[in-house]
Amino acid sequence: MDMLGAQQVVESFKTALGGALADSRIYERELASKKNVYTSVWIDVTRDGFRTAILHVNQLQDMPHFSVIAPVDRGETVDLLYHFSLFYGQHLKAIALVIRVTLPKADLTIPTITDLIPGAIFSEREVQEMIGVTVTGIPDDRRLFIPDDFPQGVYPWRRDETGPDKMLKVLPGKQGIQHE
Repeated sequence: MDMLGAQQVVESFKTALGGALADSRIYERELASKKNVYTSVWIDVTRDGFRTAILHVNQLQDMPHFSVIAPVDRGETVDLLYHFSLFYGQHLKAIALVIRVTLPKADLTIPTITDLIPGAIFSEREVQEMIGVTVTGIPDDRRLFIPDDFPQGVYPWRRDETGPDKMLKVLPGKQGIQHE
């Protein structure tokens, strides 16, 4: 497919996802002394439309540049932000693409995308162990960053009762955080 502008990218997702597209935003920022414009597109999708969105990214660009999954604990939900760069390496044409899917904490499951983006395996393993999302169909679900003897059901990036608060130790001479 040819390189598209930001609005064309959004329109293509609207066509591909229909009702599974929850929202979209385009941001343009001037960077550096030359005031080059940096464009980012944010696409919010439902969990049901998530795989279709990733398939669509692969249609927009053969072998798109995947960066990372950034999880955000929002209290009752967890947002997963999948960061891509479309048209990577094309001077002043690259578009940062963020696909966000929001999961309720009562059902923190998302399908793997490793069959479509093999390099996503490391980020998928990370969100499993750090925030407690179950990635269904992941080909390798071993822990990546925390040791095997770390307690099950404790997730370092969570802000609720499954977070590591009870495990935190205070260094001698330092005051700890007071919990009510």
